[in-house]
Amino acid sequence: MVLAAVLYLSGCASGAKMGNMVYDGPTKTFDTALESNVEVANVSGGEETNPAWTSEISNDSFAGALQQSLRNQGLLSGAGRYQLEARLLEVDQPVFGLDFEVSTHVKYVLTDRENNGAVVLDETIVAPYTATVGDAFVAIKRLRLANEGSGKANIAALLDKLSELQIQPGEISLNQ
Repeated sequence: MVLAAVLYLSGCASGAKMGNMVYDGPTKTFDTALESNVEVANVSGGEETNPAWTSEISNDSFAGALQQSLRNQGLLSGAGRYQLEARLLEVDQPVFGLDFEVSTHVKYVLTDRENNGAVVLDETIVAPYTATVGDAFVAIKRLRLANEGSGKANIAALLDKLSELQIQPGEISLNQ
């Protein structure tokens, strides 16, 4: 009875929406080897949302946001030389509060299919985002907004890392 009352007053939880996690900022500059040459091979570690519990980030939503972000930056390919895998290691969420800070921990591995699967990038990115009462009064919606903001910030940080890559024949390095 108490759970039903809470759900009635606050609504049902909904998962992070793909479109709200897509990086829509300025186009970055990337090494020409990456242009139209990155395939999203696998996204794992996400969770489906239980409407009676809390908002989560699903594999499908994160994969879609990652692919659209790469497409917007001119990097996505259906069968690219470079394969990107993303594993959501943790989505650190608050249990209660006024401001909800969510941090996504995502491990990205970019490999070169033409170079025996050589690892080009192996990076775990932690990206926090805070949604406030001003963003949404209802806590369930505020948590979803924090999840989406953190997912988007994580993808933006990945794009920053990819823009630092300098790929030379037989050599790969980060621009420092």
